[in-house]
Amino acid sequence: MSNNNNRQLGEAPWLHVVLSTGFGAGFVPVAPGTAGALVALIIWLALYFFLSPLMLLIATILLVVGSLLLGVWTDNVMERYWGADPRAVVIDEYFGTWVALLAVQYVAAPSYVAVWLAVIAFALFRIIDITKPLGCKWIDENIHGGWGCMLDDALAGAYAAIITLALRYLHVVERLHDLLF
Repeated sequence: MSNNNNRQLGEAPWLHVVLSTGFGAGFVPVAPGTAGALVALIIWLALYFFLSPLMLLIATILLVVGSLLLGVWTDNVMERYWGADPRAVVIDEYFGTWVALLAVQYVAAPSYVAVWLAVIAFALFRIIDITKPLGCKWIDENIHGGWGCMLDDALAGAYAAIITLALRYLHVVERLHDLLF
C-alpha cells in the first residue's frame, strides 16, 4: 500500500506521468486505485463487445503483458520523483484487473453473463488488492520498485481469476439471474 498518500507530488517526465497514472485515473481524489481498475474494466468491456473471442483473448494477453512491462518500467522511474509506491500510480491496477479478466474469456452464454463475470472479477480483484491476503502483503512489503508494485497485483489478479473461474463453472450468474428474473 502506498506510504505517501499525502505527499506533494513533484515534477516528473510527462510520458511517465501519463502512463503510470493510467491516463490520469490515478489523480481521482478518492480511491484512485479503484478508479484505475474501473477504467481498465471499461476498456476490456469495450473490447469484449467489438472483438471476436479469439481476438479478445489475444488483446487481453497483450494488455496483461504490455501493462506489466510498462508498469515495471514507469514505476521505477516514478519512484525517483514521487517516492515508493505513489498512490497516483495506478498502472498496476490496470494490470491486475486484466489478469483477473482472463477468467472471463470465451464465455459461451448470453452477454449479460460475461458482463457480470467481468464485474465480479473486477470487484474480487479490488477486494483482494486492498486486503492483501495470502502472500500479497508479503510481496507488497518485501519486493520493492517496479516489480514489487506489479507483483502483488499479479497475485491479487490471479486469486480473483481463480474465484471468478469457480463462479463461472458453477454457473452462479445464470442461477442468480434465473432466481431474480
